Amino acid sequence: MTTIQLTTKIKASKQTVFDASRNIDIHQQSASKTNEKAIAGITSGLINLDETVTWRGKHFGFYLTHKSRITAMTFFDYFVDEMERGKFKSFRHEHFFEEENDLTTMKDKLQYETPFGIFGKLFDVLFLKRHLTKFLLERNKILKEVSEKQT
Repeated sequence: MTTIQLTTKIKASKQTVFDASRNIDIHQQSASKTNEKAIAGITSGLINLDETVTWRGKHFGFYLTHKSRITAMTFFDYFVDEMERGKFKSFRHEHFFEEENDLTTMKDKLQYETPFGIFGKLFDVLFLKRHLTKFLLERNKILKEVSEKQT
């Protein structure tokens, strides 16, 4: 299993950052480089506990779909999205939010497993982990910009 952990500091309230993080429209904006679109389930606005979204985007030259469900949520501290259908063996993304002195610390913990045994592991080491890290960093950059404009 591979783990990616990121921390982003945002000058906005925890509630603002939490809501931006689960906003489908903002995610689509941050994923514009992969032409990612919500095509089923919740396709705009805020996603909530036990709701699903199916994404379609171009990664590594192929259009792929990925269906996630929000499996845990504690307003405005934490939520989890987990893959229900997609190309990973498993995929779990935890989102943590803490606020202190008008500064929100947002932490991502993404854990996933690749299929295809040693070939999947090799692809992960050579390409996938770096791709997903860049994807999350771009997402977090947009979340920061959007959240700080609202304050």
